[in-house]
Amino acid sequence: MRLKASRLYEQVVEHVSSDIFHGRLKAGDQLPNERALAESFGVSRTVIREAMKTLAKDGLIEVRTGLGTFVVDGTSSALRSTFENLMKFGDDADRLRELVELREIMEPGVAGLAARRADADNIQRLDAAYADMEEAMDDAQAFIEADNRFHQELAQASQNRLIPLILESVVDILHELRGEIFQIEGGPQRGQSHHKTILAAIRNRDATAAHHAMEDHLAQVKRDTEAAARKRRQTTGTANEEAST
Repeated sequence: MRLKASRLYEQVVEHVSSDIFHGRLKAGDQLPNERALAESFGVSRTVIREAMKTLAKDGLIEVRTGLGTFVVDGTSSALRSTFENLMKFGDDADRLRELVELREIMEPGVAGLAARRADADNIQRLDAAYADMEEAMDDAQAFIEADNRFHQELAQASQNRLIPLILESVVDILHELRGEIFQIEGGPQRGQSHHKTILAAIRNRDATAAHHAMEDHLAQVKRDTEAAARKRRQTTGTANEEAST
């Protein structure tokens, strides 16, 4: 692994970044200490310090005083920050509409890939998320967390490294959206019915059925999102009227 070119620290950054991106280093893993890294790469400790500064600036590692240097999920954090900043502009209706449109473009294809590529572990985790939703029909927080997990597991089952990163970047906004839908009468039940159909298509390795099932689910999400927006406007209007009297 010894490096020869002039800007050695950049090559250290490239090696470590590649290990993180390809999953050889995962979030939470601790890197060897400075001396061990210097020996491993055949460079000075000064080079290692410069490389660690760059990796930390890029959000890929975190230096914890007294504990060591750890890999963090910097890629999804950076994406999430970007989406959150974008979503600050425009009103709530635009923000939720754009999120639904993004899902309509992306998630049916994700479901189709999952039907073709899911392994036994993927299906087991999807089953577990579905079961958790079944048990949480009267518990908004637990249901929404399981709902988030179901869709994240679908992304993982696509076996495409980029898709989970994109979904993770909007998970907080999706949590808000699902919270509003949960308050719509019959919303959780309708969603769960679609989840059941999606899961069955994936178990049957039927990519076309999974694609269509996700389209149907997102059509329901759109209707319930619109109903939630109307409810919010009515609540706001009533509150404003009461405040003015």
